[in-house]
Amino acid sequence: MRGGRVPAPVLDVLLIAVSLLDVLVHEESGESLRRCAALLATAALALRRHAPLPVFVLTLPAALVSDALFAPLAALYTLASLNRHRVLLAAGVLVLAACDLTHWTWPAPEFADLTDSSDLVTVTYSLATATAPVFLGQLVQARRELSLRLTEISRAREHERELLAQSVLAAERAQLAREMHDVVSHQVSLIAVRAGALQVATRDDAAREAATTIRQLSVQTLEELRHMVSVLRAAGSRPTELTPQPSLADLRRLVDTSGIETRLHDDLSGELPPPLQRALYRTVQEALTNVRKHAPGATAVIRIRREDDCVHATVTNTAPTCPALQLPGAHHGLAGLRQRAGLLGGTVTTAPTPDGGYELHVRLPLRRPA
Repeated sequence: MRGGRVPAPVLDVLLIAVSLLDVLVHEESGESLRRCAALLATAALALRRHAPLPVFVLTLPAALVSDALFAPLAALYTLASLNRHRVLLAAGVLVLAACDLTHWTWPAPEFADLTDSSDLVTVTYSLATATAPVFLGQLVQARRELSLRLTEISRAREHERELLAQSVLAAERAQLAREMHDVVSHQVSLIAVRAGALQVATRDDAAREAATTIRQLSVQTLEELRHMVSVLRAAGSRPTELTPQPSLADLRRLVDTSGIETRLHDDLSGELPPPLQRALYRTVQEALTNVRKHAPGATAVIRIRREDDCVHATVTNTAPTCPALQLPGAHHGLAGLRQRAGLLGGTVTTAPTPDGGYELHVRLPLRRPA
C-alpha cells in the first residue's frame, strides 16, 4: 500500500462484495430475470477499469428491472473518474436516472408521473443519486491529475537544481583552470628553463644529469598541466580523460627519471586490463615519490608478479642515508592508493622493514568481483 491508498485489486473485490450484498438484500425473493440482471451487473464490475463505458451499459438492465443500484452507481463513478466527456457523463446520469424511475412490468413499463408532486420528489432524488458518483469521479480525476502535475513540477525543480549545481561547478572549474594556467604552469615553465640553463652551463656530469632529469620532469608535468587545464575549461562538454593514462610500458621511464637507484623485476606474462595497469603504475609512482621525500639516499626494489589469479606489486626501499627534506604534502597519497585498489577489489598494505626501510604491497585480482 502506498500513501494510504487501497490497492486496485483489493478495491475491486470490495466493490463486488458490496454489490453482491446489495443484490442479496434487494433481490432475496425476486424473479430470476431481476436477479440475473443484478448478478450480471455485479460481475461486470471486474472489468470496470479496462472498459468503463461497456461495463456501465451492462449494469443498466439491473437499474431498469431491479432495485440493486450499487453496481450501476459504481460503474458510473468509474466512467466519470476516467473520462472527461461532459456530454457523455450527463447522458449517463440521465439514462441511469431514467432506468431507476422506470418500473419494468410486462407487457409495458410504468413511468413516473412528473405532474404528481410525490413522483417529482422521486425524480429529484434519482437525479441526485445518479449525479453524485459523477461529481465524485470527476473530483478523483482532478486530484489524480493534480498529483501528477505536482510530481512533474518537483522533477522540474530537481532538474533545475542539478543545472544550477553544474553551472556553479563549471564556474569553479574555469577559475581553477585560470589559476593553474597563470600560477602553476608559469612556475613549472621557469623550473624547466632554469634546469635547461643549468644543463648547458655546468661541467659537472652529476649536476648535468640531475638538471636533465629535472628538465624532463618539468616538461612532462607542464604537458599534463596543460591537458588538465583544457579539460577543466571544457566542463559540460563531451567526456574527456583527466590526464593521459599510463600503462606498465611507462614503468621503465618512470624508474629512470625518478632519481632513485631502483631495480625493477617484472615477472608478468601477457597483457593486463588497462585499469590494473594504471593502478600498478600509480602505486609505483606514489611509492617512489615517498622514497624521495622521506628516505633520501635510499635504494628501492620493485617486484611485480602474477600469483593465484592476482597481481602483486611490492616496492621496498632501504633506510635513508640523508636527512629527510621538509616538503609540503597533503598526506592523501596512500589513502588514494587504497581507494583505487578497493574499487578493483584489491588491497594495499604498508609496513616498515627490519633494516629501517619501508615496504608497500598491493594485491589486485585479475577479475573484478561482481
